[in-house]
Amino acid sequence: MEKSGQVLTRDSVACLQMNLGYACNLSCSHCHVGADPHRTEEMSRQVMEHCLRFVEQGAVNVVDLTGGAPEMNPHLRYLIERLRMIGSLEKILLRSNLSILAEAGYADLPSFLAENNVEIVASMPCYLKENVEAQRGPGVYEANITVLQELNRIGYGTTGPGLHLVYNPGGDFLPGPQPALEAAYKEHLGKRFGITFTSLYTITNMPIGRFRSDLERHGQLQPYLDLLAESFNPANLARVMCRNMVSVDWQGQVYDCDFNHVLRLPLDVADGYIGNVRADDLIGTAIASGEHCFACTAGAGSSCQGSLSA
Repeated sequence: MEKSGQVLTRDSVACLQMNLGYACNLSCSHCHVGADPHRTEEMSRQVMEHCLRFVEQGAVNVVDLTGGAPEMNPHLRYLIERLRMIGSLEKILLRSNLSILAEAGYADLPSFLAENNVEIVASMPCYLKENVEAQRGPGVYEANITVLQELNRIGYGTTGPGLHLVYNPGGDFLPGPQPALEAAYKEHLGKRFGITFTSLYTITNMPIGRFRSDLERHGQLQPYLDLLAESFNPANLARVMCRNMVSVDWQGQVYDCDFNHVLRLPLDVADGYIGNVRADDLIGTAIASGEHCFACTAGAGSSCQGSLSA
């Protein structure tokens, strides 16, 4: 990153993030991949097989499944069952918008995920209805609440696998302190709906995709980019997620993170297809960066698993 005067390099490949495709039941205003119900891109079983072989090399201990709505990939259950057979793998995460689990055809998926000890990272951009629906549309808040209650009933966030909620700001500002927001979520959702969850992740809005387009329409893009750059915290460079992970898109191309995949910033290797690289080949490689990277280093820092300083 230019402001830091450093070239970031990868320390390890502990996490493989897999984008299973862009199909989604929602068209959220902040979606960085532009997912919606009309998208047809999806990861094939062949690409999944190459990802499985990559994980079987032993360096990866966390697989993070994202999208779109990863639940809509027809091979999801097959992938999870195969991942569970890899002894070196410690954790599987599934990123969900929650509302998909309230739709026809997905009613038994939570039980399948629980049986396979898959942790759910659930997007819940606020604990207040009006803020959730401003980003996600009408009816989404009620669906989220119903799904969270069902997840609690089968053990998620209580005696079973982890249930992590995700907050992102409703506009062009940085998230508040993660511990304070987590306490507010737990108090509100617990008192009103009896919902419990494991932890809250706060994630800074990335100035790409639909959020960037919205900022441009309202003349807020440059002020937001300036805010991110002015809030640069050099201490976060040692903790940014790209130093210990790689991301693979639905076609099998490998990137430093899911944001770089959207921007098509290539990985620093000769052949970036997941079937032709090994984890060891990626350690020490330079990480492609740009102005969007200030979103991860601003303030308390941001990663797919929340604040870097929490």
